[in-house]
Amino acid sequence: MTQTPLLNGQDIGQAEHATRAVLDRLLARTGTPFRGWVMLNQLAAAGGALAEDDLTARITHGLKIGEDAVRAVGAELARQGLISRAPTAEGTQVALTPAGTASVEQIQGAISQVTQRLYGGLPESDLAIAHRVLATVTERANAELASA
Repeated sequence: MTQTPLLNGQDIGQAEHATRAVLDRLLARTGTPFRGWVMLNQLAAAGGALAEDDLTARITHGLKIGEDAVRAVGAELARQGLISRAPTAEGTQVALTPAGTASVEQIQGAISQVTQRLYGGLPESDLAIAHRVLATVTERANAELASA
């Protein structure tokens, strides 16, 4: 008989759904949809700007969605004045606007507070192990997707 693993997709899924619900509630207060937050956060992590093709690739890979969906998110954020698009010799550059930067800072501050409530008090060694395990599971799942 096969032994059930101590950690499985259901455990990971339940944690993801619970934390995502908390994030979605936080984002709703700012009027930012989840995919929009992912794009804003990617830009902020890259120093405020990225080549559109690079940004699109990062988000399609990370969220497992199509390029058209990513471009629709970008179009909405541009309409809201949170990002700008500018042609360059290499293609199109997408950048946070001052309003986009302010939005990112506001959301990151709120996320930081929630993160402390969710993860605070957990042993650092446990968090490090959980990070390694989840990174490995993610890597293996991405390899499965790539081989299909």
